Order: sequence, then C-alpha cells, then structure tokens
Amino acid sequence: MTKKKLILLDGNSLAFRAFFALHNVLEKFRTSDGLHTNAIYAFNTMLNLILSKGQPTDMLVAFDAGKTTFRTQLFADYKGNRPHTPSEFLEQLPYIKELLTARGIKSYELANYEADDIIGTIAHQAEAQDYEVMIVTGDKDLTQLVNDHTTVAVTVKGVTDLEYYTQQHFQDKMGISPQQFIDLKALMGDPSDNYPGVTKVGEKTGLRLIKQYGSLEAIYQNIDQMKASKLKEHLIADRDQAFLSQKLARIDVQAPITIKVKDLTYEGDQLPELINFYEKMNFQSFLRQLDAGESPTASQQKNSDFQLLTAANLPQILQTTTTTTVILEALGDNYHTADLIGLALGNEHGIYVTDQPEILSEPQLRQFLADAQKPKAVFDLKRDYVLLWRQNVRLAGVDFDALLASYLLDVNNNSNDLGELVRDYDYNDLQADADFYGRGAKQKIPAPDLVRQHLANKVAAIQFLQQKLPPKLQEHDQDQLFDEIELPLSQVLAQMEIAGIKVDVATLNQMQQDYRQRLQDLEAEIYKKAGHQFNINSPQQLSQVLFEELGLKPIKKTQRGYSTSVDVLQKLEKQSPIISDILAYRQVAKMQSTYVVGLLNSIAADGKIHTRYQQTLTQTGRLSSVDPNLQNIPARDEGREIRKAFIASHEGWEIFSSDYSQIELRVLAHLSGDQNMQQAFKDNYDIHAHTAMQIFGLQSPAEVTPDMRRKAKATNFGIVYGISDYGLSQNIHISRKQAAQFIAAYFEKYPAVKEYMNKMVQKARTDGYVETIMHRRRYLPDIHSRSHNVRAFAERTAMNTPIQGSAADIIKIAMINMQRRLTQEQLQATMLLQVHDELIFEAPAQEIPILEKIVPEVMNSAVHLDIPLKVESAHSTTWYDAKG
Repeated sequence: MTKKKLILLDGNSLAFRAFFALHNVLEKFRTSDGLHTNAIYAFNTMLNLILSKGQPTDMLVAFDAGKTTFRTQLFADYKGNRPHTPSEFLEQLPYIKELLTARGIKSYELANYEADDIIGTIAHQAEAQDYEVMIVTGDKDLTQLVNDHTTVAVTVKGVTDLEYYTQQHFQDKMGISPQQFIDLKALMGDPSDNYPGVTKVGEKTGLRLIKQYGSLEAIYQNIDQMKASKLKEHLIADRDQAFLSQKLARIDVQAPITIKVKDLTYEGDQLPELINFYEKMNFQSFLRQLDAGESPTASQQKNSDFQLLTAANLPQILQTTTTTTVILEALGDNYHTADLIGLALGNEHGIYVTDQPEILSEPQLRQFLADAQKPKAVFDLKRDYVLLWRQNVRLAGVDFDALLASYLLDVNNNSNDLGELVRDYDYNDLQADADFYGRGAKQKIPAPDLVRQHLANKVAAIQFLQQKLPPKLQEHDQDQLFDEIELPLSQVLAQMEIAGIKVDVATLNQMQQDYRQRLQDLEAEIYKKAGHQFNINSPQQLSQVLFEELGLKPIKKTQRGYSTSVDVLQKLEKQSPIISDILAYRQVAKMQSTYVVGLLNSIAADGKIHTRYQQTLTQTGRLSSVDPNLQNIPARDEGREIRKAFIASHEGWEIFSSDYSQIELRVLAHLSGDQNMQQAFKDNYDIHAHTAMQIFGLQSPAEVTPDMRRKAKATNFGIVYGISDYGLSQNIHISRKQAAQFIAAYFEKYPAVKEYMNKMVQKARTDGYVETIMHRRRYLPDIHSRSHNVRAFAERTAMNTPIQGSAADIIKIAMINMQRRLTQEQLQATMLLQVHDELIFEAPAQEIPILEKIVPEVMNSAVHLDIPLKVESAHSTTWYDAKG
C-alpha cells in the first residue's frame, strides 16, 4: 500500500511571500475592478510547483485567525513591532482562500491560535498515523517540527525556491536538533516576533550554550557553576524572560482543532470553479494551460523540437535570409571566466543545438557569426560578444536583444534570466536557469540531453519574444532608444570590458602595508582611550565600551542594543576623542578590505581588471559596474589614493579623463526651461555660487562664503532628487525650518523648476510613468499608494528620473559616438571605463593632444540642449593624477 503524503502550507507566510515576490510589478496585476492580484498569481504558481513535486494525497493550508492569540495574552508586545500590513495584500487574502477551494484544497483557521499551531497539531496527528508530512512555509520557526516523519520546506527566494529541512540537514546546518531550536530562540529572542530573550545573547552565543548544556533548563541548573562574566549576569537577570520566550517560541501541537487528518483528502482541481476564478482574475496564462488540456499541477516545462548541430548540417542552417537566433550557454554569471557549455541556432530550418562548443572552430560558423549582413537575435549581446571573443570569434549583425528590449519596456523588471523574464509575457515553457543549474557555487551541469533541451527551449523563447517586443517598443516610441543607443552601446561596453584597465600591483601592495600599520596604530590609540583591548569590529563590544564604560549618551537603540553605526558615531564625535579614532579605523579598514584586497583579488592573468557593466540593472538607465565595482572607487578625501594604482597598460601611454560638469543640473535647466538657471549656465557662472546669491539674497559672487556655496550646492543637488526639508536639514546640519526656507527661496528664484517638478508628479499620476529625453520610461505604480511614505518616495522618483535618466542617455550617446570617432581617426587610444559622468581612456602620449580636441567635441555634441554641455579633461600617468 502506498504511503499517504500530507502537505501542510503556512498560508499567511506564503501569501505574504507571494505578494512581495511580484511586488515590483504590483500594478501590472489588477483586475478590471481594480483588485490587485499579484499575491494570488504568485501563490497559484507556488501551488503548481508544490503539487507537481509533492504529489500529495492530503493537503491543508492553515491561516492566522487574527492578531490576538494565547501568545499575546502571555506577552502583550508579541509581534507588536510589525509594520502595518499593506492594504493591497489584505484585499487579496479572501481570494486566495477562494482559489484554494477551486483547487480542491482545504483551508483552516482557529481563533486564539496561529497557523503554526494548526500545522503543528495536524502534523503531530498525521505522524501518529504513519503519514509522510511536508510543511511549506516562509518562516524558519516551523523547522522545530522536523523529525523522521516530517520535512519542512522553507522559501529561500520568492515562492518557488525552497530549502528542505530534514533532521540531518537541520543538524548539519545548525549543529543542534530541531527541538533544541526552541531553546535557542528562547535565549536569542526574536526581533521579528518582538520577544526579548536574554540580553546580548545572539545566535553564536546561544548555539554555544545549547551545545554545551543541551537545553535551557540545563543551562539554569548549572548557572551557579558558570564563571563570573557579563553573560552570566545577563542570564541570571533575564531568567524569566528566557522561559517566557521559550513558551512563545514553542509551537503548540495540542491545539483544540476541529478537523482531523482524514478530512484533508486532496480532491484535485474543480474545473468549473477554477475556470471561473481564472477568468475573474484575468489569469490568461493559467486559462491557456487548461484550454490546452494540461494539468496545472504538471510541470510547466514544454520541450521544443530540435536536432543536433553538427559540422555536416551547418551549410544548410547558415543558408538563410531570415533572422537566426543564437544562444550561447555558459556556466556562471561572470562571462569573462565562465566555461562555455553549449550552443544553439534557430531559424526557418529549425532549431539545432549542441553541448560541444568546439563547433565554434568551424570556419563557416565563425564567418557567419561575424557577418554583419546576417541578422541575428540573442539574449544579452554584451555577454555573447565577450564569450565569443574568448573563443577568438567575432559577433556582428545582431538586431534583436531580448534582454535589452524587455528592460526598456519595463525597467522595474530587470531579471537577466530568460526563464524568469518570459513569464511576464505569459510564456511558461522555459525553466529559469537558477532552477535548472542550481544557484551560485552549487551550479552543476545536468545531463547532456537536458542541456540540449534547455538550449532548444531558449531558442523558442527568444523567437516568441521577437514577435512580441518590437511592436511594443514602437508603440512606446522607444525603437530609436533600442536601435541607436542600447544595442550599439552593448557592443561598446563589451569592447571596454575586454580591454580592461591595468593595475599596478606594487602600489596596491604598498597601500596594504601602509593601511595595516595605520590600523595597528589606531587600534593602540583606541585601546589606550578605552582602557583595555576589545574587538573594535564587534557592535556589542563597542557599544559596551562607549555607553557603559565611557558613559557616552546613546542616540539610537536597536534589537541588539545601542547602535554604533557611522551616522550615530558622527553625532557622538564631540563627546569623546575616541570616536574620531573609531571612525578613522572603520574608514581605513574599509579601504583595506573593500578596495585594496578586493582589487588585488580581481586582477586577471593579463595584469588588468575586467569589470562587467550591467546595462539592465538600474531603473534610471545608468550603468552599474560589478566584479569589481569600479564606479565605487572613492573620488574624494583619502580614498582617492586608490586611483594611484590604475595606470596605462603600455610604456609611454597616459590615462586621459573627461567628465561632464554638473550634467544633471544642466539637464534640469533644459527640461524645466527655467530662464534664470539657463542664463547662469549660458554665462558660465559658478552655478552653486549663483544659487547661493539667489537664496541668500546677495548682490555679487564676492559675497558668497564657502559655507554658503556648500549649502547652495547641497540644495541644488537635493532639488534634483526631490529632497524634503527634513532631508536637506540633515544633509547640511541646519534646522528643518531653515531648510524649508532654503527650498522656498530656491523655488522663488527658479520658479520654472517648481512647475516642472509638479508637472512630472502629475504625469506619473496620469500616465503611470515618466520618461527621459530619449523616451526611456520608468513606471511608478506606487504613485497611487495609500501609504504617505511610499507615495512620497514615488513622487520624488517622478521628479528625479527624467533628470538622472536623461544624463544617462547623454553619456551613452557620447560613448557610442566616441568609439566610432576613435575608429574613424584610426587612433590607438582606447576607452576603458565609464564612471558616472566620466569617461576614462588610455592613449600614447603623442595622441593626447588629439584626445584633448575630439573628446570634448564629441561629448559636448552628444545631444542638443537649450544650454551648453561642458566637459573638463585631464591626463597623467595614473587615474589619480589625471583627476587632480
């Protein structure tokens, strides 16, 4: 007889996870009546996965009945710190329960008890009846129920990535048993559920105590034998708290439920009700599955037909006048080092795949890929360009990049996984790479036949998107943005990444030694002022030294004690000379670990760093740098020293740097049409001094003090980001009232800027999006949020995005034109980096005068604004010296 399998779902936890899994596209999931459906949709997706993999005979979804339970009677503040539940989520809960009924799944809630207690009680009953039990939850508290009969699956990311806790997995991960987990929570407390535990006992200390004594009771039975310490004092003082927390943490497995395991038979989909529900929710993809005769509980992966790609069939495949889809499969995110494991081609001749990348040595294939007259479709041109370059193959003729096209259509949806992306277009026939290969370092290559099928499915997905996305780009007036900016830029970025930038290892090694000595000196000074040695990097130990031993006045309290964050320490600086040493220690330690060590670890065999530019990450269109992030190399203060390590790669060459001066303010002047601001730029005034004159009522630049200019500069850039009076007051250390007066004076002198800001907010409310000068859109669904804070952030974003995004458009155009100009001039000079508004080149010394002429010329003419763009250039042997 087949063993029965019961699946228990933690309803509230999973529904909440489902809500936030699709929160960034909240407004895309609404019925014609205005009901949000993102949580319902994601919850149903999760159900499909669980039913397919779990194959239950019995099933129950447990929900919380309300906020008041026996735990709140024990401890009034239980879960008292949780933020207000979004109304957009609450309105979906009844429909999730309706969905469950249509799926043939029971749901249950019990007054005065939590879903955890219902699950624990049912699991306890089922274990006694020899059921196999699986619990699915987003809350690790339920892992205390793990035993020989029961597995707990905890969501790791979204609602489809699960970590399965068996007894062995729990022991391997935690080093204690599931039952001992209750006592660990008793010692640690739980910030999420807002119960206290023992003061200053975290997971590390709690685990040590549990492993040493075995249980909470045993700890207190042996408390007298413990040596004197702060820990012992806290344990004694907080004994009642610990045992109270134990009661709060323990799941009740004897709750007075009125249902039995025999009542929980999984009945399967109730098709009439389910079809009606899907239609009401406008779930077209789920309806199509039903129309196609598929069981929604079956795997959603469909297999596309394909043939093996071989040298023999290449002549036929490559004889085409239509677009050929090209898929390159590599294992790992960093395509500069990832291994190529497969290739697929698709056109009117069919889909052809291979898991033998050696086919790239075939001359006819190499020639085809490099032929600019042969149109090609890809997913992530930059990645494919670099991967092929590493095989000594060139790629040209790409006229469709599904990743770039989908990003432009909705910058809020920036997944670089094709399997995840196509789901937004109701295409459910492709598994996400993260699920197919595993995640991160755990990635493994599946069997060759599975890899080949995955490749074929990717080709089919790209072909699907090629029909869907270009018409949408045209509809949004974004085809020029795609064809003339993002697509050609992708190739420019690939060439920059391949070039890399030379790093002087000797300079970094010397910095490492210098920083090490400075850290030792600062440590000694801190220990001297504290009166003893301690772990400066431990927030708990530092808090004890500052607030208990030295008696400084705390500013902010956290769940683990008094905060020692940088902003707090800066406010404490006048109270004790030790604070400036601690701040200096942190700064030097960050320079050492993040930059010096980080850069040393990133240098490739050619002595260069090859960063990757993420073209589809930010919502404003700005580029982002990773592996490593070279845009974060400090530009000011002591951190600038790091730039000394960046040098030209050839003897007799120099680093050449050009950056736009105050580009965002110039864009603001153009977009707003403000005559005062435009005139200041046309007259080449110092814009910050000019603003200081305006808001302080001065008659001449000579009256502007450095402090006035600093405050005016903060106001200028603050306005660009839609800053509030509170935010400005914090930035420049003035009262909120003064900040409000500054902002009012600013808008009085630049009235068109205020009108422009209001206009952008109104556009977002009316159209749902704002856009840049090149029609790059950013959707702002939160502009109608009922939450003041959420809505206010969306309003600030509406003000800022056209400015910041247009600046990004401008420098991207400049990069494309600059690369073209370098080729036309037949220069050896190479564009290496883009850092915000700055372009960095290397060139032979004899070409520097040419760059001084053509780089500003190209950058200044990238677009035509109502006021002139301005570029400042410099050059030297290092990046540091080039920037002055």
